Amino acid sequence: MKILSMTTATNHLSVAISEDNKLIAEKNEEDQRNHSEHLDPMISQILKDNNLTLNDIDRFAVAQGPGSYTGLRIGITTAKMFSSILNKELVGVSTLAALAQGVQADGVIVAELDARNKNFFAGIYVKENGEVKNLVEDGHYHLDELIKKAKQVASVHKLIFVGSDIDKYRQEISDLLGNDNFMQAKDVNQVSAKNIGLLALDAQPVDPDEMIPKYLRRTQAELDWHKKTGKAYGPDSDYVEEV
Repeated sequence: MKILSMTTATNHLSVAISEDNKLIAEKNEEDQRNHSEHLDPMISQILKDNNLTLNDIDRFAVAQGPGSYTGLRIGITTAKMFSSILNKELVGVSTLAALAQGVQADGVIVAELDARNKNFFAGIYVKENGEVKNLVEDGHYHLDELIKKAKQVASVHKLIFVGSDIDKYRQEISDLLGNDNFMQAKDVNQVSAKNIGLLALDAQPVDPDEMIPKYLRRTQAELDWHKKTGKAYGPDSDYVEEV
């Protein structure tokens, strides 16, 4: 199965092509904010470089969240469009699971993206024999709550943080953990499309019309909706998220 995977969830743009669990090619663009201009040309180039077309792709995979609101919409809209037009499979992958997948060592992994004011988009995973499993669901956590949850699942394992730099919280994390049994992953703190492709291989495809970003906290539009209507946003709400 050939998979074209992409992530626009952060300021790091990444596109990859894989066949089953073998990486064919990957392109990355560091610290750029204009993903809307660069994503399509990058996809076109990686296909051309490998003598492929979109029709050769069996499955499209995209980072579904969390991440930048605007960034997520760009990647998801592109993947949905390809899937719908070409009648190919579509898979959404957790941005945080992709970060955890990139960690080389086995252990308990705190995959996190700084959401400011000591808040994080985070999930806690365990990696064993190269396989990543979720222990604490992806969510929007204050640092205190995140470390409390990490203590509950980590036991004697060393915690591996991956994603945003946690050095400025190192002493606070040590105090909350009650020890220094944690580390920051090195050189794998960007979301990689190749890891999205790996996770997408065994994932369940979804209907393109039903895929929406997983922001993990309310958008301003949802907050405005609640303020205007008095209705809580949720599965029973008639608020419609458009991508």
